[in-house]
Amino acid sequence: MTEVTAERVRAAYAALGSGDRARILGYYSEDLRWLVPGNHPLAGWYESLDAFLELMGQTHKLTGGSFRMDLEAVLVGEDCSADVCRNVAVRDGADQASRSPYERMDYPVFHYMRWRDGRIVEGRDGLFGDTASAFCQFWAPFAPDGTRRDR
Repeated sequence: MTEVTAERVRAAYAALGSGDRARILGYYSEDLRWLVPGNHPLAGWYESLDAFLELMGQTHKLTGGSFRMDLEAVLVGEDCSADVCRNVAVRDGADQASRSPYERMDYPVFHYMRWRDGRIVEGRDGLFGDTASAFCQFWAPFAPDGTRRDR
């Protein structure tokens, strides 16, 4: 059994950021389940690695490639890990100086992951306080003026 370590968690993030599916498979299971909380179009369970990678592709598209997760802290257990990332992004087409929660994301997000045989089999995003509302506003298909955005 491969031990869950902070270094392995960091390597999993690096693999995901690479976009290289073969590298990603070293850390994420094909039967991965991932939960995105909220009441927005991206919320819900993603029931395979392919579905999760499609989610990541959608975040890239909706942010014009600006979405990033800056890993700040990692805790590990025997078959689990928890981390805090600072998620930062600007909606595609938004003014870079905007401070609207519909257009700018810059807040901590908690991730809880279950591991089996050295790979992540389940993950859950978690949000702190008011960031839950801001997260839903950011991924909502509306602009600050109430107009619907194209997806």
